[in-house]
Amino acid sequence: MMKKSIIGFVLILYSVLLNSFKPLKFDFKDEIELTELRNIYAKPSSEWPKPTIDSGVNYVELGELLPSPLNLKSDSVKNQVALGKMLFFDPRLSGSNQISCSSCHIPDLNWQDGRRVSVGHDHLENIRNAPSLENVWFVKKLFWDGRANSLEEQGAMPIAAHNEMHQDMKQLPKKLKKIKGYRAYFIAAFGSPEISSERIVSSLATFQRSIVSRKTAFDRFLGKDKNALTDQQLVGLHLFRTKARCMNCHHGPYFTDNEFHNDGLTYYGRKYEDLGLYNLTKKPEDVGKFKTPGLRNVMKTAPWFHNGLFPDIDGVMNMYNMGMPVQRLKPGQENDPLLPKNDKLLKPLNLSKGEKDAIIAFLGALSSPPVLIRPEELPK
Repeated sequence: MMKKSIIGFVLILYSVLLNSFKPLKFDFKDEIELTELRNIYAKPSSEWPKPTIDSGVNYVELGELLPSPLNLKSDSVKNQVALGKMLFFDPRLSGSNQISCSSCHIPDLNWQDGRRVSVGHDHLENIRNAPSLENVWFVKKLFWDGRANSLEEQGAMPIAAHNEMHQDMKQLPKKLKKIKGYRAYFIAAFGSPEISSERIVSSLATFQRSIVSRKTAFDRFLGKDKNALTDQQLVGLHLFRTKARCMNCHHGPYFTDNEFHNDGLTYYGRKYEDLGLYNLTKKPEDVGKFKTPGLRNVMKTAPWFHNGLFPDIDGVMNMYNMGMPVQRLKPGQENDPLLPKNDKLLKPLNLSKGEKDAIIAFLGALSSPPVLIRPEELPK
């Protein structure tokens, strides 16, 4: 009798749990919940549950990888890409003839350099982490602080920077004219052999717009392969869209809102202070704001954040889980207009270890093999 009573109690408890099943709030620990979750996300993304989005945020649903807008069937475009590729890998664009664009944006490392911050001319350290160039055509404003509005505008800045390539842009065309092998490339790209700063940065920009990442397990999942994500990655996808609140900033096909936010890492008043967008706009509300990076291949582009502060993903997840660090108010700062204020979108998440692991697993599903591009031989 005792055994039957226990069995009956278990069945009643199971029935109660099953009848009160809310698939969007469970920890997804048993097969029934996981099956239901997979059925939900097997539908077109337009029919997925509404993500957790704060008021005022205009989001775009997560989507498949988009192609570059470049018309690579055009001979002129193809020739500009070819010229830009040569220039990108040529260390002669630097004052020392030792540093190329590819020194900080390495194809094998998903077009970044794996360092906390980049190292340039005379081994000088930059103050910021080198972002990946994959899918850079989608980015609206360049650099962590958005100081360039286009790849053409951006192109000359690292070449001329004293702590990067340290090259006088006015002298660069004269320098390249002495390399006879470039003549044919400029004729093919622009119809004449003239070498100018404008043509140099235009070619570099066109080449960079051709750098796109490859399809991932997540793209295959959005397509026809509904088993492309593991159970853990599927749970991570759901948490990414809901409880973890990631889609407030990381949405659309490239997992970025192309906006700027203060994550609480300004080091205000300390050695490594970096006020981000404020340095450009001088608006107090922009203190500590940095561009939202896309998350495709994010698991391959450590260390993370504008200052390369975090070399491991667990540290990143733990910081977001606590709501990110808040600037401590020191005596005399009560009325300081530049006292950094964290973005209102940042809130403690109360994620369990299993939930954090699931989100990390989902981020892994955004990975793809690097596109290995390099010139066979530079012009002579």
